[in-house]
Amino acid sequence: MSVLKDYYTSDVAPALMKKFGYKSVMQIPRLDKVVINVGAGDAKDNAKVIDAIMTDLAAITGQKPVVCRAKKSVANFKLREGMPIGVKVTLRGEKMYEFVNKLFNVAFPRVRDFRGISANSFDGKGNYSTGVKEQLIFPEIEYDKIDKVRGMDINFITTAQTDEEGRELLSLLGAPFIK
Repeated sequence: MSVLKDYYTSDVAPALMKKFGYKSVMQIPRLDKVVINVGAGDAKDNAKVIDAIMTDLAAITGQKPVVCRAKKSVANFKLREGMPIGVKVTLRGEKMYEFVNKLFNVAFPRVRDFRGISANSFDGKGNYSTGVKEQLIFPEIEYDKIDKVRGMDINFITTAQTDEEGRELLSLLGAPFIK
């Protein structure tokens, strides 16, 4: 998949326009951004955890991650305001489409006993969220160089108005939904 200007001339946009009967090409839903988030609860004890996660996410996405910090102090979790608790990356444009292609065609097939992703994880507005249990499914990550297996949340934000439009958009982009 290439950049956004090729989106309207690819086979995805005409298929969506035909199925949903849009009157204008600007009504056709498109992928707006992809947000990858890794939570690190153990970062409060060890500061090097955030660095390891940032290195992994930068290798996977090709973009520098941002550290997420606690907004409030929570005594039960021994958490103070401003402590690092996670890392996230927001992908748009060319890097977003490269990541989506790599996720659907390379990473997901490497998961053991993979049957597809759930089609029920839409939020009602056409956005989709899924999770990955280990970062080892990405080809950039070497097994010997990681300190701990960590999962990540992946959110696909679309311009679709309904879940059906979002599901159709992602399936045309290659999402391996369970049949």
